[in-house]
Amino acid sequence: MENHEYSVGLDIGTTKIVAIVGRRNTHGKIEVLGVGTAKSLGVHKGIVNNISQTIQSIKAAVAQAQSSAGVPIQKVTVGIAGKHIRSLQHSDYIMRENPDQYITDDDIEKLKDQVKQLVMLPGEEIIHVLPQEYKVDSQGEIQEPVGMHGTRLEANFHVVVGQMGSIRNIARCVREAGLEMEALTLEPLASSEAVLTKEEKEAGVAIVDIGGGTTDIAIFKDNIIRHTCVIPYGGGIITDDIKEGCSIIEKHAEKLKVNFGSAVPELEKDTTFVTIPGLHGRPDKEISLKTLAQIVSARVEEILEMVNTELKAYGAFEQKKKLIAGIVLTGGGSNLRHLRQLANYTTGFDSRIGFANEYVTNDKSQHLKGPEYATAIGLLMESLKIRDKKNAPEHVEEEKAEVATKPNAVMTVEEILVQDETIIKEALVEQAAEKRRNKLTIGQKIMESVKKFFEEVE
Repeated sequence: MENHEYSVGLDIGTTKIVAIVGRRNTHGKIEVLGVGTAKSLGVHKGIVNNISQTIQSIKAAVAQAQSSAGVPIQKVTVGIAGKHIRSLQHSDYIMRENPDQYITDDDIEKLKDQVKQLVMLPGEEIIHVLPQEYKVDSQGEIQEPVGMHGTRLEANFHVVVGQMGSIRNIARCVREAGLEMEALTLEPLASSEAVLTKEEKEAGVAIVDIGGGTTDIAIFKDNIIRHTCVIPYGGGIITDDIKEGCSIIEKHAEKLKVNFGSAVPELEKDTTFVTIPGLHGRPDKEISLKTLAQIVSARVEEILEMVNTELKAYGAFEQKKKLIAGIVLTGGGSNLRHLRQLANYTTGFDSRIGFANEYVTNDKSQHLKGPEYATAIGLLMESLKIRDKKNAPEHVEEEKAEVATKPNAVMTVEEILVQDETIIKEALVEQAAEKRRNKLTIGQKIMESVKKFFEEVE
């Protein structure tokens, strides 16, 4: 299998590292070819704090994924989170040198590059520059300006920023694990790719990804990213609370949380107990499920209150910014029993658990559709999008070549109107340039008349 046929997502989490190899099938869904997981030993609250241990964990996960998929892994799309992440809103514009020509992707990239030159706080680096809405001259609320004419191109941007040191540490770990980092993606954006629908993003939705070390939030409205943040608490701190509150070791605390934990103590009985084996001959310990739920609930309520604070910061309780689709809970922490009910009560929004069902196929990998793999699946999807974009110019050139090689270059108006608009306009520009260099051929005269037709229509 050639390298361009598949992509790899690498989720460097606090509790586990996941590498997923996949490709897009003929129906557009993700087909998982292989997966590898390893315990994350060098990451704390989304930040690398031990380089060598993180490298070894990455190598272990990637080796398992390579063996499972039967293909070599060279390039990966990596997720980033951590309390060092922050976001800001910024507006910027460029004045186009050739307003007679329509706006292209190059103009968009030029505007993005200008935003990337923003002066950040010392030690910070821009991770994402995400366009929200464009304005061309005096016309605003434009979602896609490519193909339009105008002199001034302006946009509002959602800019995601992180600590340079943390970003470089991740890059170093990936590089020294023998891999090339194809892209770095904010984890809640990756998770949203895997579990949110277009309808939810249009209506207004918040994704709350509860991982081991952090809780990541991304808010969408009108299909536009509106707000992102990272809360430095996740499922790991709940495990720590159980360990301290019940005086047991971490391994037993994690099992208690996963198998018996609940976010609503009122739904548990005082008379139901679970027995924890004693250490080295010490007596067993009995723990009430209601007591366990009280410990869990206290911390979950704190995390959800922080989520509420971020929702208010965006303005989710205002009528114009209301999140009609509510909240989507994902990540390993969303498997906690009764979490959805507590989230509904605390935030006032309806919620659901986010699975990657809609986008992932392959019956052999049903467990990968679980919320704990949402980020890794999303990173795989991001990687596939990057590959698609890289391959796109080749297809455009092929289509342009087909247009150029039509017999006698004679096309009716009806034929032209059904062609892709971008290809037509590029063909017209090429014909205009040829006119300046040489005498017009019969075919070029026809194309010139077509150009005048389009100018009159515009």
